[in-house]
Amino acid sequence: MKDILYKMFEHKSLSREESRSVLLNMADGKYNDAQLSAFMTVFLMRAITLEELAGFRDAILERCIPIKIDTTGAIDIVGTGGDGKNTFNISTASCFVVAGTGRKVVKHGNYGATSISGASNVLEHHGVRFSSDTDTLNRSLDISGVCYLHAPLFSPALKSVGPVRKALGVRSFFNMLGPLVNPVMPKHQLLGVYNLKLLRLYSYLSRQEDINCTVVHSLDGYDEISLTSPFKAAYAQSENLYTPEQLGFDTISPDDLSGGDSIADAARIFDNVLSGTASRAQTDCVVANSAFAIHTLDPQLPIAEAISQARESISSGAALGAFRKFIEINS
Repeated sequence: MKDILYKMFEHKSLSREESRSVLLNMADGKYNDAQLSAFMTVFLMRAITLEELAGFRDAILERCIPIKIDTTGAIDIVGTGGDGKNTFNISTASCFVVAGTGRKVVKHGNYGATSISGASNVLEHHGVRFSSDTDTLNRSLDISGVCYLHAPLFSPALKSVGPVRKALGVRSFFNMLGPLVNPVMPKHQLLGVYNLKLLRLYSYLSRQEDINCTVVHSLDGYDEISLTSPFKAAYAQSENLYTPEQLGFDTISPDDLSGGDSIADAARIFDNVLSGTASRAQTDCVVANSAFAIHTLDPQLPIAEAISQARESISSGAALGAFRKFIEINS
């Protein structure tokens, strides 16, 4: 690790194989916390390269615990995190809104490392017990429309660095990796990123891997469609800029998306969204992200119709029903 750090301190990048080797050593516990912290810090001081990102991904997938789930027609809805905005669980709520329309979601997630409430935090708060049992996961997908893959159960490398990531409290390259290493590799994905460089990097990688991925970034720094500013959406063959007003939404305030000061605060907003009692701004943000996930699964469906279906999922109680079924199966 000392040699690797000196190389990186000299502003040199790692090859794909070097990156793979480093992450395999992390998974095997060969580095101490100080070395891990220094290594992660480098990637806050300079951009990650495509070769480095691909090498890290290779290592995690190489060590990934395999699981068989039928992901035909399923989507993962995920953000990189690391935007420093401390929003409520927008992507996770969107999963159940999309499930409420009759579609399937296979979400890969973890505890929050740079925010108070990650996907695993809010689900665990509701009594969810994370599992790698194939029968449970497939039953959850079939009955509720949502299957949740808690990252540490499937990716030992992510588990081994969890305490250091939490102690640092800042984003790291692991934020970038999470969306790329879903153990069942669904062929559809709505992915939120915190800057435009990552938007283009992920777009390139998803084309290489033949993943139908819509990558979104709000221009004021959110790793999702926040409706607080214009946002970009990168598709397989194009990249579009949208304003909230173009889609029939109002531009909202960042304060409207705050996840509060605790997991309980974030969970309360999450529940309000699914039950149809959240503020208009909170609901609209989830509807917008859900609509782009629906559009990713069904590109021929106009965005306006996808928005309508997402709203109906909430107002009809279908989204809440999907969540209740999910809790029943996974608790």
